[in-house]
Amino acid sequence: MLAANEIGIDLGTANILVYSKNKGITLNEPSLVAVDVRTKKVIAFGQEAKEMVGKTPPHIHVIRPLKNGVIADFDITTELLKIIMKQAMNKSGVNVRKPNVIICTPSAATSVDKRAIQDAARNAGAKQVFLIDEPVAAAIGSGLPVDEPVANMIVDIGGGSTEVAIISFGGVVAAQSINIGGDRLDEEIIQYVRKNYNVLIGERTAEQVKMEIGHALVDHEELKMEIRGRDLVTGLPKTITLSSYEIRETLKESLLHMLEAIRATLEECPAELSGDIVDRGVVLTGGGSLLNGMEEWLSKEIFVPVQLSESPLESVALGTGESLSIMKKLRQAAK
Repeated sequence: MLAANEIGIDLGTANILVYSKNKGITLNEPSLVAVDVRTKKVIAFGQEAKEMVGKTPPHIHVIRPLKNGVIADFDITTELLKIIMKQAMNKSGVNVRKPNVIICTPSAATSVDKRAIQDAARNAGAKQVFLIDEPVAAAIGSGLPVDEPVANMIVDIGGGSTEVAIISFGGVVAAQSINIGGDRLDEEIIQYVRKNYNVLIGERTAEQVKMEIGHALVDHEELKMEIRGRDLVTGLPKTITLSSYEIRETLKESLLHMLEAIRATLEECPAELSGDIVDRGVVLTGGGSLLNGMEEWLSKEIFVPVQLSESPLESVALGTGESLSIMKKLRQAAK
């Protein structure tokens, strides 16, 4: 487990979560910041910034400083980490000025990406910075025995990317990462409504549509949902009704890309570990795994059991809490 002066951070494209030994998950906020472009100061973070989307004057921009799990804006990310670490330390009751920090990084992150994350965390006040591959953290947080020499397959569908990995004895044996996640699905809904109904809707409305009537590629009873947007012809507000069948077709291409990544990872799996996956199945985690019918669809397509993690939205952050002790144990075993 984490020591008292350590915190674990899941720097997600959609959400940032912080885990501490004393309090568990102490912070869970959208990965958004509102910045005053005149002063370059962060004026709001998380849910507060999310509520400002589409409602700010020209000099205030609401941005995501992280794209696909890696830093897109170094200075803003450093400021964001300062806010996060300060809040996390206060909530967890840790009286240490410079905590040790464990941060998850995408498996496809380059050494430059990883160095940027470490530098940003140190600039934000961290004493030591440890990095762990996101799929490994997700597997640990889902309760999988990653420190044993058996295959554990995890599919982590986040906001900016989908990470697929087969993990054995603490390491990634085979992995695929694609820049398609929950945000891409929201964008496809926005574009579909614009093209077919001449109505402009925002990200929050698209996300609501995805969560309520979005479906993976399975048969289901049709669901309908009324939404409001701006008519692009008249410029006036307009209400339209969407069907879960049309949303399913809208999401089809992205879902097939996710399936392709899963199949490619299975094809890379060593023969000795393939039997484990047939027996143990695949674990889904991340916000995108909550799409209706996801487990059923994937199970039919890859012919192995598929199950949802107990805490799909929190598994990566929870995994940081266990990661150091597991990694230490593996290093000792390797000596």
